[in-house]
Amino acid sequence: MKILKRIALALGVLIAGILLFALTKPDTFRVQRSISINAAPEKIFALINDFHQWEAWSPWEKLDPAMKRTFSGPASGKGSVYAWEGNGQVGAGRMEILDTTQPTRILIDLQFFAPMEGHNTAEFLLQPQGGATTVSWSMQGPNTYLGKVIQVFCDIGDFVGKDFDKGLAGMKLAAEKN
Repeated sequence: MKILKRIALALGVLIAGILLFALTKPDTFRVQRSISINAAPEKIFALINDFHQWEAWSPWEKLDPAMKRTFSGPASGKGSVYAWEGNGQVGAGRMEILDTTQPTRILIDLQFFAPMEGHNTAEFLLQPQGGATTVSWSMQGPNTYLGKVIQVFCDIGDFVGKDFDKGLAGMKLAAEKN
C-alpha cells in the first residue's frame, strides 16, 4: 500500500509540476517560415489570394481526399471565404481574407473549430529579390492554457512549421511551373 501511495503522490506532484510549468509559457504564439521562389510576386500572389488555388500547394489539402470544402464571398481577395470539414488530420475550420496589398501581402483570419478551437491570423508577405520572390508565411494568435500544456511536450514552431515548409515547397513547385 505504501508503494501505491508513493507512486500516486509522485504522479500527482509530476502532473502539478507540468501544469504549473505550462503557466510560464507565453500568452501568444507566432510561427513563421520563408522560401525563395523563382517566380514573379504576381504569380505567387494569385496562388494565395484565391482559395480555389490552395489545392495545388496546401499541405492539408492532400490529407483528406473526402474533405468537404465551401467557398463563399468574392472569388478571390478581400472577403473571400474558405471553410472545410474533414477527418481528424484536417479537422474543421474557416479562413477569410481580411486584407490584401497586391502583390506583396495577404492577411487571413483563420478559425479552427475541430479538433481544437483556435482563432489565429495568417499572413503572407512577398518580397521581390532580383528574379525571385521571398515568400514568408506566418501564423500568430493567443496561446490558450491547453496550448501551453501541449507546448510543455512539443514546440508549436516545429509542429506547425513542418506543415508550413511543406506548403511553401508545394507553392514553389506550383509557381515555378511554366
